[in-house]
Amino acid sequence: MKLLILNGVNLNRTGLREKSVYGTQTLPEIEREIAAFAAARGIDCEFFQSNLEGELCTKIQETDADGIVLNAGAFTHYSYALRDAIASVDTPVVEVHMSNVHAREEFRHNSVISAVCRGTVLGFGKNSYLLAVESFVL
Repeated sequence: MKLLILNGVNLNRTGLREKSVYGTQTLPEIEREIAAFAAARGIDCEFFQSNLEGELCTKIQETDADGIVLNAGAFTHYSYALRDAIASVDTPVVEVHMSNVHAREEFRHNSVISAVCRGTVLGFGKNSYLLAVESFVL
């Protein structure tokens, strides 16, 4: 099995910004943990991060992965382009958020992508990614 771990806008700043929300580990450090966790379950991972909405849409449309773990960042709340890209493919997508978006600002409470995702994992820090990966082997 192969999973695409897709990270959106500003997630390249993980470990550097809002450490009280996102922790102190950088995205590459978290990706190494995800890769090791997935490998122990016989899963190969491809990682991709972009601050550009169109690049994320193209990656979703062109992936040969069996599933996608997507942390869209702020695009979650307004990107109909990402929503439509997810809806246009048969690849299952699990939406991920490190923070509990429902305990944050009101604008973060709405996701335009949830309805076209297989499920959502949020509020468990970097472990949200691991739980999403695990969902593909259950």
